[in-house]
Amino acid sequence: MRRRELPGGIPPPTKGELKRQAQAVQELANRLVEAPAALVDGLGLPDKLADAVALARRIKVGGALVRQKQFVAKLMRGSDLDAIRSALDARDDVARLDSARFRRAERWRDRLATDGPEALEAFAAEHPGADRAELEALAAAAAEERQSGQATGAGRKLFRYVQGLLGTG
Repeated sequence: MRRRELPGGIPPPTKGELKRQAQAVQELANRLVEAPAALVDGLGLPDKLADAVALARRIKVGGALVRQKQFVAKLMRGSDLDAIRSALDARDDVARLDSARFRRAERWRDRLATDGPEALEAFAAEHPGADRAELEALAAAAAEERQSGQATGAGRKLFRYVQGLLGTG
């Protein structure tokens, strides 16, 4: 049911639209409370909002935390939500990229340790700056470690080397 509309005016939001907007602000408030302190400090939030976020971080469990997050959301209604959302999204994008690079390094490590020379050729073709002799020695040691089943750290050394070449180190 809509509120009264003024003739020729824009219709006011429905009750459902208002509820969706409030839930979006609440989700943003939850993300803000869970964000790193350095990121929150860099946003230049109003003092009252920054204090409310800091207090929410100190509360660990229970209804008090829920109420404090709701209070943070209430205070956020008067703030620039786009700036907060873009900062949190940028942090999430960086985390996703780092995670993807890490998984790529793991896949290369596993491939180099199991597939042998063909994986070495493919990696060397993709990364010409790699020291081939060192890469071959690390891959052979990691393959031997897998065969023997004893942890000698060779797989970890290969991973660190590959990670450094991929730019995630």
